[in-house]
Amino acid sequence: MSRFDGKVALVTGAARGQGRALAERLAREGASIIAVDLCEQVDTVGYPMATPADLEETVRAVEALGARITADRVDVRDGAALAAAVESRAAELGGIDIVLANAGIAGYPQGSLSIGDDEWRNMIDINLTGVWNTCRCAVPRLVERGGGAIVITSSLAGLKGYPNIPHYVAAKHALVGLTRSLAIEFGAEGVRVNSVHPTSVATEMVLNDGCYRLFRPDLENPDREDFAAASQETHLLPKPWVEIEDVVNCVLFLASGEARSLTGVALPVDLGAGIK
Repeated sequence: MSRFDGKVALVTGAARGQGRALAERLAREGASIIAVDLCEQVDTVGYPMATPADLEETVRAVEALGARITADRVDVRDGAALAAAVESRAAELGGIDIVLANAGIAGYPQGSLSIGDDEWRNMIDINLTGVWNTCRCAVPRLVERGGGAIVITSSLAGLKGYPNIPHYVAAKHALVGLTRSLAIEFGAEGVRVNSVHPTSVATEMVLNDGCYRLFRPDLENPDREDFAAASQETHLLPKPWVEIEDVVNCVLFLASGEARSLTGVALPVDLGAGIK
């Protein structure tokens, strides 16, 4: 048997990148997928976000593996809309066993005092409140099943500070507190709650001009090679970033029975950057 035979997994931010990879791997290992993504641009985000076509591609990829999948365009900031979609899809697929709260954004790197109200609000609302909304509507479904696993995607910025992105750092730090609080409150119900904290990951969120400028503010037009060299310096292992697969492997471990004794854990996936 595969690790997730008969399980139903909710994946937010499922249209592309890490979210799609999570959905595909879960499906390959036997799970049915409830996929959710905004699929439109947020005006304070400086890189192209996922599109409806991206979400359709996730559906095709999962169905090609012979797994069931539902897909909804939902804004995780809208708690009522998210709850309605999750409730409907859980009833359709038979419940929820796994929650991967993966949806999130990055922002423009700039001096902290230059961050506008909308930039701050969108960052907190998507990266923190959106995760809270996801957990709030899904936890009762896990309890109904006698327990389950939640894995929250935070960041290395949830464990250490960085200049020029205080809104991102604040939201990602707050997810550690949310993880631990939910782990304590729902442990007796068999619900495990853990978080993962990647360093830079090779996705559209990282491999873009804004992130390059964050790491190389001394250059007017830094490119991918400039970013790679600067990022490499922050790591103990000789790599400038982790691949999506590296994060997926850790998330699926935490979601699986192999991690049945782990809850409230903040797991770095950081090439040693956290201790350097």
